[in-house]
Amino acid sequence: MTATQEPDLPAPPDRPSGRRRRAGPRDPRRVRVGLAVTAVVCVAFLVVELSAYLGLDPAQSRIPIRADHPLHYPLLWAHIVCGSVALMTACLQMWPWLRRHHPRVHRFSGRVYLLGGVLPGGIAVLGVAPVSSTGFASSVGNTFLAVLWLGTSIAGWRAARQRRYADHRVWMIRSIALTFSIIVNRFWVVLYVVVLSLVDPTDPALIANAATASVWTSWIVTLLVAEWWLLRRRDPRRARTLAPGRAGAPGAT
Repeated sequence: MTATQEPDLPAPPDRPSGRRRRAGPRDPRRVRVGLAVTAVVCVAFLVVELSAYLGLDPAQSRIPIRADHPLHYPLLWAHIVCGSVALMTACLQMWPWLRRHHPRVHRFSGRVYLLGGVLPGGIAVLGVAPVSSTGFASSVGNTFLAVLWLGTSIAGWRAARQRRYADHRVWMIRSIALTFSIIVNRFWVVLYVVVLSLVDPTDPALIANAATASVWTSWIVTLLVAEWWLLRRRDPRRARTLAPGRAGAPGAT
């Protein structure tokens, strides 16, 4: 080394920028806004619907109670309370940030969703559906909903136990779609009442017919939307347009 040459010195350490580095990727804004809106809708729905059942008074029920079936109100009450648990924990299950950064909380809320929400709530529906106040068609529709709700949730739980997490996610998307069909049901009831009123506003069975139609439409349409979304995510053409690891890419959480 000559006198004009300087020795190689280690590079100076990077200066702190004064900002804390994020622990991980942030959810897209559309996801955060969508989850916030969903949570607000769930809370508003529960405030309106659940308040009628907190006093354990059958006279306050928003659904006509069959006096000839003593278990009708207790089973209906159990379904509504457990369904409320399922709705709120479903919001936590859909939160990607919570799943990435707090997997234990995700697993715990998943157990509450299944054991405190879907299982008792679905079994209660199987007891309530046969005595539906809106007729046989509503009974069949609610029975199908209960069976699918229980089946998809149990399938999702089994997939998680077997560490088949991709299958677990698919089944739980279906389960949560069925969970939210109870909220969507209110939209369809109003729509059918308006449409049937235009056809024959004097029909004495108008409300019953609207309720029956909404029972089927709510869970069928919601489940079809979930299936469309899942198929769209599996589309190889769409997968090639998404960068690996980007939020929303197939397999990303």
